[in-house]
Amino acid sequence: MKKKISILGSTGSIGTQALDVISHYPDLYEVVGLSAGTNIELLAEQVRAFRPHKVSVADNISAERIRGLLPAGTQLYWGEEGLIEIAAGSNADFVITAIVGSQGLKPTLAAVDAGKTIGLANKETLVSGGHLVTSLAAKRGVSLIPIDSEHSALFQCMNGERREDVRAITLTASGGSFRDRSRAQLAGVTVDQALKHPNWSMGAKVTIDSATMANKGLEVMEARWLFNLPYDQIKVLIHPESIIHSLVEFNDYSVMAQLGNPDMRVPIQYALTYPERMPTPTEPLNLAEIGKLHFREMDFERFPCLRMAYESGIAGGTAPTVFNAANEIAVARFLKGEIAFLAIEDVIDAVLQQHEVAADPDLEQIDESDGWARLTAASLFK
Repeated sequence: MKKKISILGSTGSIGTQALDVISHYPDLYEVVGLSAGTNIELLAEQVRAFRPHKVSVADNISAERIRGLLPAGTQLYWGEEGLIEIAAGSNADFVITAIVGSQGLKPTLAAVDAGKTIGLANKETLVSGGHLVTSLAAKRGVSLIPIDSEHSALFQCMNGERREDVRAITLTASGGSFRDRSRAQLAGVTVDQALKHPNWSMGAKVTIDSATMANKGLEVMEARWLFNLPYDQIKVLIHPESIIHSLVEFNDYSVMAQLGNPDMRVPIQYALTYPERMPTPTEPLNLAEIGKLHFREMDFERFPCLRMAYESGIAGGTAPTVFNAANEIAVARFLKGEIAFLAIEDVIDAVLQQHEVAADPDLEQIDESDGWARLTAASLFK
């Protein structure tokens, strides 16, 4: 029987690569639901190729644009209700959550509540609502299988190991577009320069987050919930080649690492096939050709966004939500040319300084904190 798949964020970087993986195994997978934002042309191509039963777009304007391009019988939805329908209202066995930002929280909760296995590529879901998602997943007996390359690596290294034997985990970071520049050299960098990631092919928002190291901060907070470890056992190491995706150190000082070329199709397929492994449409790793691997200590003064992420995670409550929301707005403003690159961290810091943390927030409190942080971040440094 084919595994039925729904994808939230099908036209983004993870979504398109997931569909590429699925296309190589038509006898194993059936796509039953796709959601996208406003990239109507690409979504229409995906619908023609994979024939999902249900499709969702960002809003009713996008819905009118795509309506005439859908095959007969395809059900069309939009907005937040549409995301929830694709996540929880279909007959999917497996839901890939690949939309960017905190908008992934509610549909992910709905999918978990409906008993779907989650392929998690939306780290902001656990950043903002990790306590809600993990507790509901435990209650429903639902698996959260990480798709981010770092978390997939940790998941693989810890598979079959006792959690109490883990001394520390280390997420590797490429260093992003400006890893070889000093802070003084970051003044005046352009959007085009920031979007040139040296190793990975990712969307604009994640690429900018990689350059500020905010993305690694979000991954640290995601790892805290996925692996139930305190922050003092979660480390970050700069590894420019992006060949070692993460490491796990055990109490006997043995270290396990997962290696591979920087190609997201590998962790995507591992999540889909787990616990089995199958050939991927990627290139094998050739260490002799690479020759050397390099590592650097993380510099929290050079990358203050990562420091603020750790501080927010340790503070807990609504602090991670505010960090994430402020960062999303700051990055959007940088991409529009409204603020300088270094002002991204200034916006986040200023919003965090103004926030009063609420402990153990419910969904309503998370929404309120998220909205407040966005409005505040949009108003600063005009």
